[in-house]
Amino acid sequence: MSEQQPIRSINSPTLGDGITRLYTEGDLLYTRMLAVIGAACHSIKLESYIFADDEIGRRFTAALGERARAGIQVQVNIDAAGSLFWTSRKLKRMLKAGGVRLRWFHRWNWRAMWRYNRRNHRKLLVVDGRVGFLGGFNIHRENSRAIYGEARWRDTHVEVHGQLAHNLQTLFDAFWRGRRRTCPIIRSRQAILITNHSHRSRLLLRNLYAARFTIARQRIWLTTPYLVPDHRTQRGLKLAAKRGIDVRVLVPNKSDVRIAQWAAHAAYAGLLIAGVKIYRYQPRILHAKTIVIDGYWSSLGTANIDYRSFFLNYELNLASHNRKLAAVLESQFLTDLAESEQIYPKIWVQRGWYARALEFIGWLGRRWL
Repeated sequence: MSEQQPIRSINSPTLGDGITRLYTEGDLLYTRMLAVIGAACHSIKLESYIFADDEIGRRFTAALGERARAGIQVQVNIDAAGSLFWTSRKLKRMLKAGGVRLRWFHRWNWRAMWRYNRRNHRKLLVVDGRVGFLGGFNIHRENSRAIYGEARWRDTHVEVHGQLAHNLQTLFDAFWRGRRRTCPIIRSRQAILITNHSHRSRLLLRNLYAARFTIARQRIWLTTPYLVPDHRTQRGLKLAAKRGIDVRVLVPNKSDVRIAQWAAHAAYAGLLIAGVKIYRYQPRILHAKTIVIDGYWSSLGTANIDYRSFFLNYELNLASHNRKLAAVLESQFLTDLAESEQIYPKIWVQRGWYARALEFIGWLGRRWL
C-alpha cells in the first residue's frame, strides 16, 4: 500500500461549501488532477466521455498505472461511443497492464441496439473520497494550450472537497455497480449534485432549469455548446425575457458537431423575437455548460441544453447557491462575452433558403444528436 502523504489543497482561496476552485484552462486542470492522482492513498475513481490516446491521455494512463501498481484501487469508466475514434487498443492494454480496473460503458451489442444510444456523458474524478473534480473537460489534447495552441477548446470544471467529494464518490460507486435507480440528487449544505441516471429522473435537469427560469428576477446568463432546447425550456427562456429578465445565451461560433449547430439555429428565431439575447463566441470551440441566475444560483457540469442531455445521456451537474461561485462564473461569462458577437433579430431573419434547409434537417434529428 502507498506511503504517499495525504492530498493537500491548492493555495488559492476556497469558494466555500466544499467548492475549492473553478478551472477554465485545461493545462491547469490536468496538472492539478495528475498531482492529486499521484498523491492518492486509497482509491482513484474516474469517468470520462472521451479518453484519448494522445499526449494528455498517455499522461493520465501513466499516472493511473503507477498508482495501481502501488496498490491503490483504480477504477476507470470510459464511454465506448464517446471515445470510439479517440482511443486505441494500445491505450486500453496499457491501462489494464498497469492494474487499472477498466470498463467501457455501453459497447455496441446487436442484441441491445437501442441501448447504444444512451451514453455516459459524465466527467468526474474522485481521489480517496476527499478530493473531486467535475465539469465539461474531457481527457484530450484539444483542451491544452501548451499542446493544441490558441485554438484549444474553452471549457469549465470545478474542484470539490469534503462532503461534496464523498458524495461524488457515492454517485460513481452506484453507477459502477449498475445501481441506476438510486437518489438522483445528493445535497451538501448549499450545493447539490444532480444526475439523471434513472428512468424516474431523466427529466430532472430539464425541470430544474425550467423552475429556475420561472423564479428569476434579474438575469439568466447561460453558456452551452449545443442549444437545442425542448419546448418547455424554450418557453421558459422566452417568458423570462418577455417579463424583462436579462436573458443572455452564449453559444459557439465554431462547433465540433455541425448538424447540432444546424438544429440550434432552428431555435434562434423564436428566442430572439421573444427578447432573448444570443451571442456567438468567436475565438475557438466553446464546450462549457454553465448557468448563473440573479448572481446567486448557478449550475455547471456536463449537461447541454439539448434533447440528448435532458432525455438520453447520463449527465452530472453541480447546482449551488454559493455567491462566490456565481460571481466567478458571471465574471467568466462577461470575459467570454467580450470575445463574442451578438445575433440581431433583424439580421437573422434575412438568412437564405440554404441555411434554413440545413436548420430543418438539424431540427428533424434533434432527438438523436
